[in-house]
Amino acid sequence: MIIFLLYLMETFQHLSSLNGYVIFLLLATISTGSACEAPSSPLCFRQDEDKNVYICEWDFNTNETEVTFDLYFNDSSEIAYNDKIGDIKENHIELGDERLIVASRVDMWVKARAGKSICTSPIWSGTLEHTVKYEPPQNINVSWLRNDLSLSWESKYPSLAEVWFRKDHTESWEKRLMNTTNKAPIQILLVVNLLKNTAYQVQIRQRSIQAANPLWSDWSPVVTVPAEFEQPPLVRSTTTLLNGTRQVNLTWERMPQAAAVTGVTYIVDVTQSSLGCPCNTVGRTGKKKSHNTKLNRYTVYVSYSAANITVTARNAAGLSPPAVVHVPAASAPDLKTCDETMLDKKLKNDVCLEFYELQDADLIPERVWCLTSKNKTSKTKEIKHNMKDYTRYLYFEHKSEGGKPQTRKMCLYYKKEGVPSKEPQNFMTVSDTHDSADLTWKQISYEHLRGFLTHYKLCTVKINSQSKPPECINISASATKHHLKNLTPATKYNVTLAGVTQTGEGPVAMESFTTLREKPFNVWISFGLLLGFFLFSIFCTVVLKRIKSKVFPPVPKPVMPDFSLRPPESEEMWERKEEVHEVTLHRLIPDQKPVSEATVLKGEWDDEAGRQVEKDGCCSGESDDERSSVASGDDTLRKADLKGLEQVETELAMLIYRNGLVFDVKSESL
Repeated sequence: MIIFLLYLMETFQHLSSLNGYVIFLLLATISTGSACEAPSSPLCFRQDEDKNVYICEWDFNTNETEVTFDLYFNDSSEIAYNDKIGDIKENHIELGDERLIVASRVDMWVKARAGKSICTSPIWSGTLEHTVKYEPPQNINVSWLRNDLSLSWESKYPSLAEVWFRKDHTESWEKRLMNTTNKAPIQILLVVNLLKNTAYQVQIRQRSIQAANPLWSDWSPVVTVPAEFEQPPLVRSTTTLLNGTRQVNLTWERMPQAAAVTGVTYIVDVTQSSLGCPCNTVGRTGKKKSHNTKLNRYTVYVSYSAANITVTARNAAGLSPPAVVHVPAASAPDLKTCDETMLDKKLKNDVCLEFYELQDADLIPERVWCLTSKNKTSKTKEIKHNMKDYTRYLYFEHKSEGGKPQTRKMCLYYKKEGVPSKEPQNFMTVSDTHDSADLTWKQISYEHLRGFLTHYKLCTVKINSQSKPPECINISASATKHHLKNLTPATKYNVTLAGVTQTGEGPVAMESFTTLREKPFNVWISFGLLLGFFLFSIFCTVVLKRIKSKVFPPVPKPVMPDFSLRPPESEEMWERKEEVHEVTLHRLIPDQKPVSEATVLKGEWDDEAGRQVEKDGCCSGESDDERSSVASGDDTLRKADLKGLEQVETELAMLIYRNGLVFDVKSESL
């Protein structure tokens, strides 16, 4: 078989046509008895128009572990079988242009040796220097321009790009073919008419528009494009004063899911003043202090001077608008003028000075100077030259303690101090009584103070007594009103008010007022009020006693008659001195015949008297005839009474009241 192949090679060595060469390959393939799958045709290309290195690659599927490849190439005008590169372990190889035929048309094929099998690929024909295949786009940057999506990646030359995109994993891919814009070494592609509040998936491939035989690059990795941030983070802050520093706790709401699909990083920047004073980064002059976090909260520390804190959200598509939190300078109500400063002293590396030019009461800086150990020499003279006389500055001394800025000193500073240039404004007096008056005014504006205001001087004088000196008092510098007392009724006064600094007294504001006349009926009103109070007290006392008697009635006391124990002259006289009061007997059954009250009482009394007489004998001195006559008369009455009582079928209750005592006598029959 080998002899036959050599014979065929010698036979076709003078054939220059491609048909003969194809017949030879066909015979060679049949002669090997290959059982493997043939590799794909080799592709040799440059990745850049300026490169002279070619990459040749092909595809081959096999289960064999040891596979080698032979790359054959020759000029299409003649067959040269000795132009090959053998024993290639991978399915690709990099070759310099000196080892290849690049300027003319060339035929190329690959033989794969997998075990005992030999497979030959189809032939590729073309000119290598015209074949360019770019690398797939890498490190793709995305950003939104309204509803247009901008894609960019590194590449030297403009290209034709094919973009596939979709909204989510369920929708199908959409394809767009467009040319890139070259801004060397960056290629920019603009995909228009998308929804910026929607997340997309994108993949790109490209090919040269300059080469005669361009090849499509491989696809880039799928890039997820988040939605654009339309609003800045909604930031809330709380400030806590600590020992010389302030702790600022920041919290914000999370961004929408479409914008946070690839993750969100929040950038927190701290600038100690509106002009970027480097005091917030002592030792790192001129650099902004930034912090990155993936949480929706962060804590920063600032000094007592004004600070701006910005929070910006960042995702793969770009940055959100910044949310700015302004932390004003700490307001101290008892600020004093500086006794001394470090303006003329040497500063340490961790010390920083700040001078704020102040124009209002809220301590908002209009102009700021910062001094550190690095710029003190060059800026000290500039600060002294630019500082104005009679202008108030807020002076800070900061020091870094454990990475946190601390304010060691805070006071008011004047390069040169003077008296106020204006009097207190809107000075008014109101007198609504005969002996007092109220004064009100507005504080002198800070631009007219020209010094540290120590107090106000208030003077009053009677107009009709000019010979007397005015009475003057000092009022707090923070006061805006005052109450005058102990004035004379129906008297006209002149009042003056002036602001006083450490240099002296400023212009005077003057007002006049007249107290009211004292009205005589005021005394009667006072007396009437006193009398009304007295009557009201009496009324309340009576009402309270009545209420007490209703709630707590008095307990009755038993009647104890006053009598003397003396022997009576006679028993008869003793009995006769007993007093019997009239007693009413109540009938229990109203339809019965009434019984004479006097009869019952008299019968009972006479019966008692008769028994007493019989017991005592003839002590009374009456005759027997008289006694018998009385007795017979009594018996007749008694019988009649008893007969009447027998007709009463119900019980009678008889009450006898004697000498203050009440007796209840119940009898079944009388």
